[in-house]
This record gives sequence, C-alpha cells and structure tokens, in this order.
Amino acid sequence: MTTDDPGPECCGPGSVFDRRSFIGALFCASVALPGSATAQARLDEARAALKGALTVDIHSHAGRAIGRSNVPQKAPFTPVADPMREGQMAVICLTMVADTPVLEVADRRIYAARNPGPGELYEWSRMSFERLAALTTQQGLRIVSDVAALREAPTAGPSALISAEGADFLEGRLDRLEEAHRLHHLRHLQLTHYRVNELGDIQTALPVHGGLTAFGAEVIRVCNRLGIVVDIAHGTFDLVKQAASVSTKPLVLSHTSLANRPLPHSRLISPDHAKLVAATGGVIGIWPPSSVFPDLAALAAGIARMVDATGIDHVGLGTDMNGLTAPPSFASYRQLPDLGAALMARGFNAEEMRKLLGGNYARVFAATLGHS
Repeated sequence: MTTDDPGPECCGPGSVFDRRSFIGALFCASVALPGSATAQARLDEARAALKGALTVDIHSHAGRAIGRSNVPQKAPFTPVADPMREGQMAVICLTMVADTPVLEVADRRIYAARNPGPGELYEWSRMSFERLAALTTQQGLRIVSDVAALREAPTAGPSALISAEGADFLEGRLDRLEEAHRLHHLRHLQLTHYRVNELGDIQTALPVHGGLTAFGAEVIRVCNRLGIVVDIAHGTFDLVKQAASVSTKPLVLSHTSLANRPLPHSRLISPDHAKLVAATGGVIGIWPPSSVFPDLAALAAGIARMVDATGIDHVGLGTDMNGLTAPPSFASYRQLPDLGAALMARGFNAEEMRKLLGGNYARVFAATLGHS
C-alpha cells in the first residue's frame, strides 16, 4: 500500500540514453511504415508468448481484502481470479498490511500517526491473514506454499502466494514468524512499511536505528531457514546494505522504480540501491503509479531502465494492485498482455519478457526454498 506522488525525481523517458530506449524508439517509428507490425499483431504475439508462462505479480492487494481502517472490510471482495485468468497472470503475492491500524493519510502521504498498543498489530495480523484466506477460498485461488505449486500455477489455475507488508505483527517475537509460516502459509515477508518498527528504518521517515536492527537481522536468518522470501521494500539504503550482508538468500524489493537522485523520504531508489539488490541475486519489482508512469508504454520504459541498471535477471513487476491512492497505469490483470506487448515494443524478446513478468521472481522463490 502506498501513495503515488514521488515528485519530479524519477528518471523520465529520454533522461538516460540507453540501448532499450533506442530500440524502442526505432520500433515505434517503424509501425507507420508499409508492412510493419501493427499494434494488434504485437498484442497477439505477446498473448502467445504468455500462454503457459509462469507470470507473477510480486506485490498485490487484489480483491480489496484489507482496508485502510483498523477494522477489516466487511464489503464483498472484488474479482481476482477472472481478471488473472483472462490476463494470463498465474500467481500474485497476495499481501496483508501489518501496520494499518496506526496509519493515516495526509497530503497524499502515508505515515504512522501513533504507536500501537501491546498486541494490537498481532491481533490485526491474525484477522488480516484470515481475511486473505477467505478471499482465496471464495475466488478459488490455489495457495502457493512450495516450489512445485508455483511451477504448476500456469496450468493449475490462478494462484496466490501469501505475503505480509511489514513484519510489525511480530512485535519482537520470532515465534510469531514461525506461526505465520505454519498456520497462514506466509512465504513472502516485507520487513518494514510506513512505521519505523522493531526491524529497522524506512525510506519515508527519519532514521532511528541506523538501518537494520539486531532483531531484523535475526528475522532474516529465520526467513532464510524457513523458506520465506525477504522483501526489503520501504527500507532505507542502510537497511538494505545490512540485510544483504546477513541474508544467505536473494533479496526482493517488491515495488519501486528508478531515480537518478531520489529525494529525501522518497520511495524510489538510486541505481546503487538497485545494484545492491541485484548483487544478492534478487529481483526489483517495478510499480505503476500514474504520476511516474502515465501509461503502459511509460511503464515498459521504466522497466527497461531498471534492466539497464541491473540486468535482465533482476527485474520484475510489482503492481501494488488496489494499494495505490490514485488510479495506476496498470489497474487490472487483464492488461498483462498489453504490458507484454509494450515490453516487446521496447526491444525485449519473448523469453526476456517472460523473465520480467514472473520468471525472475520464480527463480528467487526457488532459491529461497532451497531448490534449483
């Protein structure tokens, strides 16, 4: 869950001259020439390339299972399985938000307005995990808890990998991490969110801990042992440096984009920040706030810029579906073939496009669980 107003810091189209930008410009110019591929032909090619592919949204609040108040929503869930099926999205990292009860939104910024009471965020997490379970049951989503289930998803049907945005529910207790892994199928844990918690510092507030805490380091070690993907989205650069030195498994930064020089308290990341995640063997998910990427062509360009910074094996898609405060450029899983076509228009081939839209995350998930 996040706001979508990073300001003018983002690397805009043309701000960095790279191979993908040049190829994309040539391709877009070629569509007007006689005999050139049409938009429909590109879309058909993308749909064919995605058929049977292991596509993954690294960060999703699809279905509106979790509201922004301190009481889980009672309203009906919104459709998830049908848009996934129609758009050929195989797996979503379905995410609860751990610090929701203490958050407020003002001037399009989210912040922690108060300290939680003892046990408050743990109880919230239990309700939230139950809400995710109810959504998956109602929508007929298969739960991904191991590598075999992930690899079967393209043929088995729309699937969900349970995730938490923030480890605030642990409240300093490691046994709760093992409990969430066992009872709620937690397989993806983002350490921090919009509250400076017991694990470390966040991008959107002044640092308190100097990065990762000793408890945060221990949580990473337990995640490595249990087979839980460690997500360092929202963490400061110092936190990421320290997490990289602790983790024996690849790190994921599930939803962000690249900036030449991120502004203070920004959710965007610098090239050095991105390269550090990639150096662990990890993946960075690019998100679609309309203030950064007004359409799918711009989103594809943003993905291409991250590829130029980190390499083709280290970039993915983190839509933050239903978690942005304003309409995003990618608002439905039905748009996945359109995004695939936009990526191919940037010069990516079918194999590269499949890596970006899920294959890279699948590799990290397998490595986290100890599979090749």
